[in-house]
Amino acid sequence: MIKAFSRTILGLSLAVAASAVFAAGAADKVTLADGAPDTYVVKKGDTLWAISGVFLKQPWRWPEVWKLNQDEIRNPHLIYPGQVVVLDRNTNTLSMGRTVSTSGTGTAASEKLSPQVYTKNVVSPIASIPLEAIRPFLTEPLFSEVDDSPSMPTVVAIEEARVVAGAGDSIYAKNLTGESNAWHVYRRGKLVKDPIGGQVLGYEAQYVATAQVSIPASGNNAAELRVISSKHEIVPSDRLTPAGKSELMAIPPHAPMTAISAAVASIYGGVEAAGRYSVIAVSAGKNVGLEPGHVLAISRNNGSTLYRGDGQAEVVNMPDTRTGLMYIFRVFNRVAYGLIMDASGPVKVGDKVANP
Repeated sequence: MIKAFSRTILGLSLAVAASAVFAAGAADKVTLADGAPDTYVVKKGDTLWAISGVFLKQPWRWPEVWKLNQDEIRNPHLIYPGQVVVLDRNTNTLSMGRTVSTSGTGTAASEKLSPQVYTKNVVSPIASIPLEAIRPFLTEPLFSEVDDSPSMPTVVAIEEARVVAGAGDSIYAKNLTGESNAWHVYRRGKLVKDPIGGQVLGYEAQYVATAQVSIPASGNNAAELRVISSKHEIVPSDRLTPAGKSELMAIPPHAPMTAISAAVASIYGGVEAAGRYSVIAVSAGKNVGLEPGHVLAISRNNGSTLYRGDGQAEVVNMPDTRTGLMYIFRVFNRVAYGLIMDASGPVKVGDKVANP
């Protein structure tokens, strides 16, 4: 799993570096956070986002200041607990120093550190954002953009002609391919539309269960699957999709290379307003170049007001109010899901989403 992810992160590192160059050419000098320390010892449970915020006022500009030689380290953005991040105030860059004892606060001891490449493979690297907030969304069915076609993998029956199935039961399904032995069972959830244009983007997928193939399909016979775990009861007509493998989300926060203009299309869980660590969907995806790790700004549209103070009615547009930042962690063709990392007010469907 880690090897597969390493190949992915290597390719993304190049894209992140290109994004940093693009952003650096169009943005001001990187500004350090108030009270940024000279050194910081990485602790278990830290995230790339949190460490970026320790040193930078704009956490998405991490790739611009992270100074590790990609020729010496295959995955330069992987950071491990116990490593020391060193700030060079002359160049406003960050690099890796030698491990020293800590006081338990994340601040290194007084020993002067000289930047150097340091790797550690004994423990797992830290994640980009809190994994506990997004772990189920990384592998479970989340969104369906395809039409409800009869050719889709579908539950057609349950053992002993029962009405519902749960963990330990057997189910029968048609149209299963040989690409996977493990399958997620889901059913169509609520419709998701583009708040700007009104186009249908797809449907949220409600995760139901996970099942393992016990007897593969042959000829006109359906496949038999054993239900490994279930969140809801399975019924005939539920759909299936190959179960994905959980991988570490360790892509550094970075700004998109292209201009993004979209809106909040859905708030996961059906609540009216979202806040910090809520999962939301936006009306943009691979079609505009979004990728995991991208950071987007969320703004509330304050509309307009009718001003009559000068004796003549005048419509005055009000400025938008930035209400938060989100980190994209899963991308589909026209929809992307992200975690709200900072929020100064409620986030609602229809709020604007753009480059930070």
